[in-house]
Amino acid sequence: MNIAQICFAGFILGAGFSQANEWLEFRGPGGQGFGGKTVKKWTNKEIAWKIPIAPKGWSSPIVSKGKIILTGALEKGGKTHLMVLALDEKTGADVWQTSLFTPTEKELLARHSKNGLASATPVIRDGVVYVHFGHMGTAAVKLDDGKAIWKERYSYEPVHGGGSSPILVGDLMVFSADGKSDPVLVALDAKTGKLVWKAPRTSSVKRTFSFATPTLVKDAGRDLIISPASGMVGAYDPKDGKEVWKVSNKEGWSLVSKPVVMDGMVYTSTGFAKANLLAIKLNGAKGEVTDSNLKWTAKKGIPNTPSFIASDGVLYVLDDTGSLTCFDGKSGDSKWREKLPGNFSSSPMLSDGALYCVTEDGVCYVVEVSPKGGKIIFQTDLEEKTFASPVVVNGALILRSENHLYKISGE
Repeated sequence: MNIAQICFAGFILGAGFSQANEWLEFRGPGGQGFGGKTVKKWTNKEIAWKIPIAPKGWSSPIVSKGKIILTGALEKGGKTHLMVLALDEKTGADVWQTSLFTPTEKELLARHSKNGLASATPVIRDGVVYVHFGHMGTAAVKLDDGKAIWKERYSYEPVHGGGSSPILVGDLMVFSADGKSDPVLVALDAKTGKLVWKAPRTSSVKRTFSFATPTLVKDAGRDLIISPASGMVGAYDPKDGKEVWKVSNKEGWSLVSKPVVMDGMVYTSTGFAKANLLAIKLNGAKGEVTDSNLKWTAKKGIPNTPSFIASDGVLYVLDDTGSLTCFDGKSGDSKWREKLPGNFSSSPMLSDGALYCVTEDGVCYVVEVSPKGGKIIFQTDLEEKTFASPVVVNGALILRSENHLYKISGE
């Protein structure tokens, strides 16, 4: 972890950097895609274990107290079971599995061909795993044994299924529910699962559905939930869900990228059909701040799906077609651009000066990066579809493909 990342950790409220043996939410500590030091090149000798995973899902692994947590969908007894499961971090052995929901046929069909039934990554705090399957159900289970604490559904009509991963904000579990109509940001009581508030989106757009995971920040002594949606990026007060400020972006829709933060700036994208990168100054903003706080935009090489990496004053941006661009965080100037072969949906992870990027076909690239340039130093083929993002715990790299889970450590 470099100095910029340590300073950044203090900027993200309550996130800090977890201990090396934990990865508690989507994109790791603070949700920004930073991992500890791990292997940069490996052969079969460095694969500690590779195990088959029966429940299917595109959610990323999370890790706490020696357990790797995954979600997935499993066909059994003529029904589809939405599940959460725990594996032993050292051996990959099954610890427990819990079936939480059995969705209806209509719920199962309401998704894009590239989307799975378990795409949202869980989040862990204080021995509780919070699991989200979009419109099909949300639950909290015990990390020790997988027993359900509560199960609830926030019902809405989805377009292309679910995708937003939840975050924890104080006593709240927060996720987006931007569906076919009446899009909202939702906060549930983390202890009971009951609805605390919902914040309506204030943009006027034709396509209201989006999937971006929120980001929690601290600005001018206040806590803010940054949550992009179709046609807008909103900042919300965690106490009551009221919109504090908004940046409008016309007709951006189906947003997926999770916002990242660096040096008092929020960076996010506008989603489909033509993604733009938005650089927004925090600085105690209030109200409609498109003209005053939107400092720069970029239009070339911006992803519809993968999230960014913000580190050392630059942004590393990998688009869906493999274009990897380094932008100056202050000016938006493109410092360099390289091409990675393949198409990408998973978000890159930065570890010790290297980006770990995995294509939809399962090719994993390790790319050495700095503000001066980028170079592929290693690649390997998992030979299976891969939409989950890489994870690092205890110096080991954990990768999830369509049918397997890998631990690569060199141990």
